[in-house]
Amino acid sequence: MQENQITASEWEVMRVVWANKQTTSKYISEVLEDKMNWKPVTTKTLIGRLVKKNKLSTIEEGRKYLYSPQVTEQECIQESSKEVLQQVCSKKRGSVLYQMIEDTTVSIKDIEKMQKLLEEKKTSAPEVILCQCTPGQCNCSLS
Repeated sequence: MQENQITASEWEVMRVVWANKQTTSKYISEVLEDKMNWKPVTTKTLIGRLVKKNKLSTIEEGRKYLYSPQVTEQECIQESSKEVLQQVCSKKRGSVLYQMIEDTTVSIKDIEKMQKLLEEKKTSAPEVILCQCTPGQCNCSLS
């Protein structure tokens, strides 16, 4: 995981902040205490990490701090999905995407968007994807 990448626990905090645009640590703690059974100190630790990673900004308002996202949810989704795909042999990335779609409930609208994108990609897709792994990290060249 890259140093600036957010963890699964940090995603939980970010989801609360994205949903509320600007919020307090108290509110984030209340939401996540119910969902994750976390103590406020756990939530505050995660908020601090997200501030250090420049994912959240802080505004002091009296005796409390307001937190706002510095990145959009879409930016984080794109960053995370790229990281997942970069960890997999280039020949196996299609299988990863297939598995993700198979394991997910998607709407008709999303299916139509994916079908359109796949038709567009099909016009320039290579017949075969070549392995670009470092020798010893993959066995696809053996088959």
